[in-house]
Amino acid sequence: MTYPHPIIAREGWLFIGIALVVAGLVTAWAGWWSLPFWLILVFVVQFFRDPARPVPAAPNAVLSPADGRIVAVEKVHDPYANRPALKISVFMNVFNVHSNRSPIDGRVASLEYFPGSFVNADLDKASLLNERNAIVATRADGEQVTFVQVAGLIARRILCYVKVGDTLARGQRYGFIRFGSRVDVYLPESARPRASIGDKVYASSSILAEL
Repeated sequence: MTYPHPIIAREGWLFIGIALVVAGLVTAWAGWWSLPFWLILVFVVQFFRDPARPVPAAPNAVLSPADGRIVAVEKVHDPYANRPALKISVFMNVFNVHSNRSPIDGRVASLEYFPGSFVNADLDKASLLNERNAIVATRADGEQVTFVQVAGLIARRILCYVKVGDTLARGQRYGFIRFGSRVDVYLPESARPRASIGDKVYASSSILAEL
């Protein structure tokens, strides 16, 4: 499940193409009045950027699955693996990279999609009320990590490219969420958090916790 087209995510090609054509047509028709359409094109391009990222070598590190800001570090119940857990949540605004990457090396043990609402993903209740897609992955040592793509107020499309039984490598691209959202990571209670609320993190290169 390698991603052959870095820098600009393939999920954005259609949107960028449409924005470019519209900006070009308005320019031909209205001249400099087309400036807002070129600004929209710039926004769309920056939203769908998908740069390569370095992956830390520490074998017990759990990496951030998304770019964004830490909005929760707390002990909770993991409803997907049915266990007590440490939850770390990453909120993505429209200016963050929205490509999702695996936080661990492991095999996909379960995958569940849940339809739901579209409340602000910055709120804690979004974790259980919003549309979401949950993956439980098992490491070689038997430890399980759950990572959940959560739709937001504007996000209306969760994309996931893996299935049960697939093997994931840390930093491997596995999905995408369009236009503002959140990713929740549920870890074993014994995990040691390395991120704090308010921290800015980057997919694949930032360490959320250690197992």
